[in-house]
Amino acid sequence: MNFFTTSLRENPELALFLTLALGFVVGRFSIGSFKLGNVVGTLLAGLLIGQLGIDVPPIVKAVFFDLFLFATGYKVGPQFFRGLGKSALPQVALAVVVCVTCLLTAYLTAKIFGFDAGIAAGMMAGAFGDSAIIGTASNAITRLNLPPDETKRLLNNLPMAYAVTYLVGTTLSVWFLTTMGPRLLRADVAAESKKMEEELGGGVERDDGPVPAYREWDFRAYRLKEDWAGRSVGDLEKSFAPERVFVERVRQDGHVVDAEPATVLSSGGAVALVARRRVVSKGVAVGSEIDDRELLDFPVTNVNVVVTNKSIVNRTIEELAKEYGRAVALRRLVRGGEEIPFEPRTRVNRGDLLELAGPQEDVERASKALGYVQGDTTATDIVFLGLGITIGGLLGLLSVTVGGVPITLTTSGGALIMGLVFGWLRSMYPTFGGIPEAALWLFDTLGLAVFIGVVGLAAAPSFLDGLRRAGLTLLLVGALLAVIPFLVALLFGTYVLKMNPVLLMGATAGAGTSTPALRAVQDVAQSKVPVLGYTVPYAIAAIIMAAWGPVIVMLIH
Repeated sequence: MNFFTTSLRENPELALFLTLALGFVVGRFSIGSFKLGNVVGTLLAGLLIGQLGIDVPPIVKAVFFDLFLFATGYKVGPQFFRGLGKSALPQVALAVVVCVTCLLTAYLTAKIFGFDAGIAAGMMAGAFGDSAIIGTASNAITRLNLPPDETKRLLNNLPMAYAVTYLVGTTLSVWFLTTMGPRLLRADVAAESKKMEEELGGGVERDDGPVPAYREWDFRAYRLKEDWAGRSVGDLEKSFAPERVFVERVRQDGHVVDAEPATVLSSGGAVALVARRRVVSKGVAVGSEIDDRELLDFPVTNVNVVVTNKSIVNRTIEELAKEYGRAVALRRLVRGGEEIPFEPRTRVNRGDLLELAGPQEDVERASKALGYVQGDTTATDIVFLGLGITIGGLLGLLSVTVGGVPITLTTSGGALIMGLVFGWLRSMYPTFGGIPEAALWLFDTLGLAVFIGVVGLAAAPSFLDGLRRAGLTLLLVGALLAVIPFLVALLFGTYVLKMNPVLLMGATAGAGTSTPALRAVQDVAQSKVPVLGYTVPYAIAAIIMAAWGPVIVMLIH
């Protein structure tokens, strides 16, 4: 045992890796549908292992926190800048109201109960479920020019308050939004979602399980009736209007050729049709179905296309389908990292990811018109990443003095801001700056976990004492901080913004930067529709809440 303890003390990297391993195991524990999660699990593991007296160099915490914040900005950058447009103003307003309410509630309760800056920032981070506040508040505390012992006390109070308020905050916010929310809105969320799904047509996937065997679009071969001889492929396609049906290939005179709208059909010819299954499942009037392998033996493909073409931005899917979508199906629309339901009237934004499927030539043609085909590369653009964090950090070091207190973004805040800018640049010019999803997950998840782990290891010796002094009071305050912002959001969204209740609940989860709340709302709605209101508020709130760390420290101090 002495060997183990000494080894961890003399080699803090081993203690950190042990903290991560144990933390991710603890994070899997669940109570009903509620999971502790990796962040809380790692913090608890750090507090436990830190009782051995582990000293991790501060630079480790700073490096990984910068990676986390840059990745956060990179992910939400396109949606953040889109949120500055007029069409998203209601969702932006909701996010701002929620964030301001959270800050004011934290400030007032901290003043009433006499909490210091460390506890105030920690309880706001925990109750609101936003771990980034811990990092930005920590940086602000170190710049207060306090005696070393006082600085250490405030820094140790941060994770203590976070750990106490996170569990009650996350649980109550999910419960309030899914149980009390529908009652306050006087709405049947499931029924409203079903109504929206019907309007959205086939653009809603209800499950995230295995890939379904059913395919909405199908390929069939037909022997044409004689009365189609001498008429064109375009005439044949128009005969199915308003349904979208396309002739991909034609067999005539013993040869198979690719079809164009002007191609003239001959007597006894056959065609390969591309159509929705519901259109062809009961047979079609143009002819009888045949089994012609050669006619149907053409390559089909799926590609992911990032929308970059200025001329198509803000146009509807229906408009784009008519102009570029011959024989091409839209399978998924991903915005801000979330797959969203769509309908013919859904407008396309710059930076949206469209999954297109169909015959290879048609998909390639449509992809070139829409934007940039996203490849399967696993390489991260390290030049892009390194320059982004460096430039952001240098900008973050600039400061202004307000009331005798120097205000600065810090290097971490600068990394977040530059992540926003670089993420937006990537959506505009996707030929450079690529960070694969797996790498982004690593920066996001591991970056935050290492940071929280180091915080837990450092705070461990004084954690229990702080918990004894403020634990019960923090539970009460955490409950207030979790419920009040969501209550204000639902009332403001209903009576001021007049938002649809389903979209309002999704937007409230986004403004609370709470993915667990979004998943819970989707469960209640039995649908993915709430995600339509989630992405813009999440992007705006993620930035504002990270900025609240230094603000709450300055207000309380």
